[in-house]
Amino acid sequence: MENEITVIVPAAGAGRRFGSPEGKIFAVVRGLPLLAHTLKRLHREETVTEIIPVLRQEDAGRVFDMVRELNLCKIRRIAPGGRERQDSIYNALRLIEDGGAGRTRDMFIMVHDGARPVVPENTLDDLLREMETADGAAPGIAARDTLKVVSEDGIVVSTLERGRVRAIQTPQLFPFGIIKKAYDAAYTEGFYATDDAALVERMGGRVKIIAGSLLNIKVTTPEDIDLLEHILSKEEGLP
Repeated sequence: MENEITVIVPAAGAGRRFGSPEGKIFAVVRGLPLLAHTLKRLHREETVTEIIPVLRQEDAGRVFDMVRELNLCKIRRIAPGGRERQDSIYNALRLIEDGGAGRTRDMFIMVHDGARPVVPENTLDDLLREMETADGAAPGIAARDTLKVVSEDGIVVSTLERGRVRAIQTPQLFPFGIIKKAYDAAYTEGFYATDDAALVERMGGRVKIIAGSLLNIKVTTPEDIDLLEHILSKEEGLP
């Protein structure tokens, strides 16, 4: 499949649960900022032609310096962050469309969290295969525990069928035209979702879930850094 793949990397969140004034994307892990690990991992994918980080204005210069130092030549522009994650990604989609020069027709958009630096090697290939029959694809983890829906005061409302529930991760992949149309519709109707697949789903799009990985963690709290250090050390064969 020869289609162009552009990766949007949302990294403009305040990271309040992480508790660092710098933000979690600059937390140092094995000598590099967390975001650097994510960008380096995506940069290794041969089918990826461009990576667009989405950042707070005050972080853009620091990340550009990091990109130059690491020679990440697939990163040529940065999109401005928005109030919510969805706003940030929409900013990036509009940036791509404005500079597309007709290239967006055959383009795929991959959205991947800046705080997920451990992407299993075959994930992108697995997602791409689903594009022949689906409108989007995302990795998901099967539930290990019983899952219950509860009311605001903690009373059980229902018990979900565990075998049909997945915890969804990124990267998520979509044809440009489909994800842009889904975002346009969401903004017209004032609808917000917690992931990109949900916007495609609400338009009737067919989203395929592939097998995710427990190693593909999203760093949310300082404790997650210890787990990430362990995972990266094992990947690198270091003690």
